[in-house]
Amino acid sequence: MKLLDERIWSLFQRHWQQTLTYWSVFFSFGLCIAFLGPTILDLRCQTQSTLQQITWVFFSQQFFLLVGSSLGGLFKKTLLSSLSALFSCTLLISLVFSIIPLCHNVVLLSVAMALAGIAMGVIDTVANLQLVKLYQKDSAVFLQALHFFIGLGALVSPLVADPFLSDDNCVLGANWTANSSSDLQHLRSTLAGHGAALHNISQYPLNTEGVIVTYVSYAFWIMALINLPVPAAVLALMYHERLLPCSNNSPRLLNKESLSSSSSAEDGDQEHGNVFSCCHPSKLRGRPATFFILHTLGGAILFITDGIIGSYAGFVYTYAVSPPLLMGHKTAGCLNSVFWASITVGRLASMYLSYRYTPPRLLTFSLVGVIVVQCLLLIFYTSSVFLFISTCVLGLCISSVFPSMLAFTEDILEYKGCATTVLVTSASTGEMLLQLLVGSVIHSQGSYSFLLCCTIASFIGFCLFLLLLYVQRIHGNHQTDSSKNMDMTENPKTGGS
Repeated sequence: MKLLDERIWSLFQRHWQQTLTYWSVFFSFGLCIAFLGPTILDLRCQTQSTLQQITWVFFSQQFFLLVGSSLGGLFKKTLLSSLSALFSCTLLISLVFSIIPLCHNVVLLSVAMALAGIAMGVIDTVANLQLVKLYQKDSAVFLQALHFFIGLGALVSPLVADPFLSDDNCVLGANWTANSSSDLQHLRSTLAGHGAALHNISQYPLNTEGVIVTYVSYAFWIMALINLPVPAAVLALMYHERLLPCSNNSPRLLNKESLSSSSSAEDGDQEHGNVFSCCHPSKLRGRPATFFILHTLGGAILFITDGIIGSYAGFVYTYAVSPPLLMGHKTAGCLNSVFWASITVGRLASMYLSYRYTPPRLLTFSLVGVIVVQCLLLIFYTSSVFLFISTCVLGLCISSVFPSMLAFTEDILEYKGCATTVLVTSASTGEMLLQLLVGSVIHSQGSYSFLLCCTIASFIGFCLFLLLLYVQRIHGNHQTDSSKNMDMTENPKTGGS
């Protein structure tokens, strides 16, 4: 049995350079999203700031990632604007990596992370939009692969940084206890989830005065070099499509895409934009209520599922080292890596599963799997072994939700409206806000509430998905009735007998 049929393979062969370029751009996204947690303590030494001050760079990155996601649709009008945005953003990420070692002030570092966040947000929206536009009803397989490269980049980034992280206090001359190395390991693992668990960090007095000794600069320069081929690939694609000034002939886009997506280019370029342009009255007039409900439900589901991913990655370490588990710092520190590795493997497997099964069936399996895992975690909350197993299974189940939901929602709306922009922005918002909500609950109610919050969120997400399926059926019936009415208006030949 062939893994992919000839039609899917021929589509990939026709658009292989664009597809590989968008995948590499998402590798850049993953590289940038995962480096901050492991390196944050060395960056604190570099900027000679307190731990409370340095954690503002997490907020800076997450907030401006949300801003970039909401504005990314502005660059979809033409292939030239999309590729120009991707080239600028991937190059900006390499520049940010290279200038981070020069930021000796926490404000400058926050500005650098804000620029990186905007670049990441634009990449997230534009790459998803372009891949959906390129493959449309066949986009599910390629979206799964696209999001696999986020996980790949997120795995590479900590591996590059690890040899250059300080094993002891990086401020020489400061008073430090014999347990400094284990304390640093504990803090680094706590901060690995985007600085989510910061409510109990004051017990670790990190000094800011003394001689700074840190080698983390080399890690950032290496990551800048690793990322450089990505903007080069985007530039090569622009040259191949004859979109650069040095290309004398007309763009290839007119010849290559006119057969497969000319109608969608006309409709999609007018419909898709940033989140705010989607709300323009001229674009909303005449739409049925189900059109807006589908946007809302799709965004709400990804708000919750991406929020679960962010919350789990941010707080699973805190839960593991707290009673009743009381895991060792190094053992608990592996949970985050296991979680992201399972997400990466899950998206790799989903490339085949999304070809074999429809998005609704894949989403049902994924969301039910998330609920089952969370419920079992509530039951076996005292088992360290089961926590590792559940972390792995949870990553596998939840990995395919975002690309499957994106492909499903766009297909329902027939690639009109603002589904991609709304869904990407909602996911970014959920990842930021749900972490803050779960963090505040853990701070007031204890670590067990972490599992309870994720379980409740899982049930809400599944209920919203069932509602989405119901609204989809109503929307499909409305579209069928509308098309029948149009046919009767255009062909009034069959009168009463």
